[in-house]
Amino acid sequence: MKEAFLNNQKKQNNHSRLQIIPLGGLEQIGMNITAFRYEDSIIVVDCGLAFPEDDMLGIDLVIPDITYLTDNIDKVKGFVITHGHEDHIG
Repeated sequence: MKEAFLNNQKKQNNHSRLQIIPLGGLEQIGMNITAFRYEDSIIVVDCGLAFPEDDMLGIDLVIPDITYLTDNIDKVKGFVITHGHEDHIG
């Protein structure tokens, strides 16, 4: 679902348009992280993690895929943490 969203965003003209890019936390509890991109600046809201389901043996924590952020690290201007729960701060 995230790849389809990102591919659709690439097809659209980004000029002076706010893009909201969910990287985790959709339709689940935990891993809350959303990037807001405007022109060449990205602000990231929350950096959460999730705890594994019972069937995820050997897994301690589940983290979101932040490839989009690492690919655009030069555009990331800052992070906003909404509150101190682990599903928001990691």
